Amino acid sequence: MSELLDIIGALLLLAGSIFLFLGSLGLLRMPDVFNRIQAGTKATTLGTLLVLIGTAFIHPDWGFKLLLIGVFLLFTNPLSSQVLANAAHRSHVTKSKLTTLDQLAEDREENS
Repeated sequence: MSELLDIIGALLLLAGSIFLFLGSLGLLRMPDVFNRIQAGTKATTLGTLLVLIGTAFIHPDWGFKLLLIGVFLLFTNPLSSQVLANAAHRSHVTKSKLTTLDQLAEDREENS
Protein backbone atom coordinates (compact mmCIF):
# COMPACT_ATOMS: atom_id res chain seq x y z
CA MET A 1 0.00 0.00 0.00
CA SER A 2 2.87 2.34 0.78
CA GLU A 3 4.27 1.86 -2.73
CA LEU A 4 0.95 2.85 -4.29
CA LEU A 5 0.81 6.03 -2.17
CA ASP A 6 4.39 6.83 -3.17
CA ILE A 7 3.55 6.44 -6.88
CA ILE A 8 0.43 8.60 -6.60
CA GLY A 9 2.41 11.18 -4.62
CA ALA A 10 5.19 11.20 -7.21
CA LEU A 11 2.69 11.69 -10.05
CA LEU A 12 1.05 14.58 -8.20
CA LEU A 13 4.46 16.13 -7.52
CA LEU A 14 5.29 15.82 -11.21
CA ALA A 15 1.97 17.39 -12.25
CA GLY A 16 2.48 20.22 -9.76
CA SER A 17 5.99 20.81 -11.05
CA ILE A 18 4.68 20.98 -14.61
CA PHE A 19 2.07 23.58 -13.64
CA LEU A 20 4.71 25.62 -11.79
CA PHE A 21 6.97 25.45 -14.86
CA LEU A 22 4.13 26.54 -17.15
CA GLY A 23 3.34 29.41 -14.78
CA SER A 24 6.92 30.61 -14.96
CA LEU A 25 6.82 30.30 -18.73
CA GLY A 26 3.64 32.40 -18.74
CA LEU A 27 5.46 35.10 -16.79
CA LEU A 28 8.00 35.32 -19.60
CA ARG A 29 5.60 35.11 -22.54
CA MET A 30 2.65 37.29 -21.55
CA PRO A 31 2.62 40.81 -23.05
CA ASP A 32 1.82 42.98 -20.01
CA VAL A 33 1.71 43.08 -16.22
CA PHE A 34 -1.96 42.17 -15.93
CA ASN A 35 -1.65 39.04 -18.05
CA ARG A 36 1.52 38.04 -16.20
CA ILE A 37 -0.21 38.36 -12.85
CA GLN A 38 -3.11 36.20 -14.05
CA ALA A 39 -0.90 33.53 -15.59
CA GLY A 40 1.39 33.36 -12.61
CA THR A 41 -1.34 33.26 -9.99
CA LYS A 42 -3.52 30.55 -11.51
CA ALA A 43 -0.68 28.23 -12.43
CA THR A 44 1.26 28.63 -9.20
CA THR A 45 -1.84 28.15 -7.05
CA LEU A 46 -2.75 24.89 -8.79
CA GLY A 47 0.87 23.75 -9.02
CA THR A 48 1.59 24.39 -5.36
CA LEU A 49 -1.62 22.67 -4.28
CA LEU A 50 -0.71 19.62 -6.35
CA VAL A 51 2.76 19.57 -4.79
CA LEU A 52 1.22 19.79 -1.32
CA ILE A 53 -1.23 16.96 -2.06
CA GLY A 54 1.57 14.84 -3.52
CA THR A 55 3.66 15.46 -0.43
CA ALA A 56 0.68 14.46 1.73
CA PHE A 57 0.49 11.13 -0.12
CA ILE A 58 4.20 10.49 0.44
CA HIS A 59 4.19 11.67 4.08
CA PRO A 60 0.65 11.09 5.45
CA ASP A 61 1.66 12.20 8.94
CA TRP A 62 2.22 15.74 7.60
CA GLY A 63 -1.33 15.91 6.23
CA PHE A 64 -2.80 18.42 8.68
CA LYS A 65 0.09 20.86 8.31
CA LEU A 66 -0.07 20.60 4.53
CA LEU A 67 -3.83 21.18 4.64
CA LEU A 68 -3.30 24.37 6.62
CA ILE A 69 -0.68 25.55 4.15
CA GLY A 70 -3.06 24.82 1.26
CA VAL A 71 -5.94 26.73 2.85
CA PHE A 72 -3.66 29.68 3.57
CA LEU A 73 -2.45 29.56 -0.04
CA LEU A 74 -6.02 29.52 -1.40
CA PHE A 75 -6.82 32.70 0.52
CA THR A 76 -3.62 34.67 0.03
CA ASN A 77 -2.54 33.94 -3.53
CA PRO A 78 -5.64 35.23 -5.39
CA LEU A 79 -6.02 38.14 -2.98
CA SER A 80 -2.44 39.26 -3.41
CA SER A 81 -2.70 39.09 -7.20
CA GLN A 82 -5.87 41.19 -7.10
CA VAL A 83 -4.15 43.80 -4.94
CA LEU A 84 -1.12 43.87 -7.26
CA ALA A 85 -3.32 44.25 -10.34
CA ASN A 86 -5.32 47.05 -8.70
CA ALA A 87 -2.10 48.86 -7.72
CA ALA A 88 -0.74 48.49 -11.24
CA HIS A 89 -4.00 49.85 -12.68
CA ARG A 90 -3.99 52.84 -10.32
CA SER A 91 -0.41 53.70 -11.22
CA HIS A 92 -1.36 53.60 -14.93
CA VAL A 93 0.92 50.77 -15.99
CA THR A 94 0.98 50.46 -19.78
CA LYS A 95 -1.39 47.81 -21.09
CA SER A 96 -0.73 45.61 -24.07
CA LYS A 97 -2.14 46.71 -27.40
CA LEU A 98 -4.03 43.40 -27.42
CA THR A 99 -6.01 44.42 -24.32
CA THR A 100 -9.42 45.54 -25.51
CA LEU A 101 -11.50 45.57 -22.33
CA ASP A 102 -10.84 47.43 -19.07
CA GLN A 103 -13.71 46.69 -16.71
CA LEU A 104 -11.99 48.29 -13.73
CA ALA A 105 -11.81 51.64 -15.53
CA GLU A 106 -15.46 51.29 -16.57
CA ASP A 107 -16.48 50.55 -12.98
CA ARG A 108 -14.57 53.58 -11.70
CA GLU A 109 -16.25 55.83 -14.29
CA GLU A 110 -19.70 54.61 -13.20
CA ASN A 111 -18.94 55.25 -9.53
CA SER A 112 -17.58 58.75 -10.13
